[in-house]
Amino acid sequence: MSAAQKDYKKVTVKTLSDMKANGEKISMLTAYDYTMATIVDGAGLDVILVGDSASNVMAGYQTTLPITLDQMIYHASSVVRGVNRALIVVDLPFGSYQSDPKEALRSAIRIMKESGAHSIKVEGGKEIKESIKRILNAGIPVMGHLGLTPQSIYKFGTFTVRAKEEEEAKKLKQDALMLQKAGCFAIVLEKIPAKLAKEVAESLTIPVIGIGAGNGVDGQVLVLHDMIGMTKEFHPRFLRRYLNLYEDMTNALSQYVTDVKSVDFPSEDEQY
Repeated sequence: MSAAQKDYKKVTVKTLSDMKANGEKISMLTAYDYTMATIVDGAGLDVILVGDSASNVMAGYQTTLPITLDQMIYHASSVVRGVNRALIVVDLPFGSYQSDPKEALRSAIRIMKESGAHSIKVEGGKEIKESIKRILNAGIPVMGHLGLTPQSIYKFGTFTVRAKEEEEAKKLKQDALMLQKAGCFAIVLEKIPAKLAKEVAESLTIPVIGIGAGNGVDGQVLVLHDMIGMTKEFHPRFLRRYLNLYEDMTNALSQYVTDVKSVDFPSEDEQY
């Protein structure tokens, strides 16, 4: 059982470190626009991720790869205007950091300066070590991401659970330690065996946030549109739907059509 929740008026990277030290679990969700960010922040979430999953849920692409840096800055700027408490993390999109550390730094600086966000997130381990170091040296907080890394989906060829085999699990543990030593303030572990995720979380001093990584980590993250049921065709084992907004919104919209066509809306009370 986690420790009692403290009242953090403003969540920072230090807050997350303190939460791990105190045994308090970290809550994290995505948001991509002002209205949703306002609601998520008001509900008391600790971290808001402006994820490149916007490519899927906002733009309708099959993968996260098409979204651009300019689009990520647009989404992040919208979220920042709606948030007072939560720590805001922004994904560096595919192609903006992997091969050139200087380009990685330029991308991270643009996000921080043009959106007002608090930190960035990158996918990968030792392959992007130099990019991470360059960003951290500029004073920009970095969250890592290991396990299933969606920007590498064409390399994996599948969305199946990662690090089930000993060799890949060993590399993941090495990469996690490397990210901590490099200076990352937290790591996301996506879709890996719960036992491995727990082992990694217990071996590190920085927080480990899981998505499909069991409950032995320091916190959880989900895509907002999935957990409130705005999406309907995505059914991974790790997803708990807290609402069924797809059905509720469809019913409401259908009722609106009926009311307009029957001249039930607007009523006498809804006119001037």
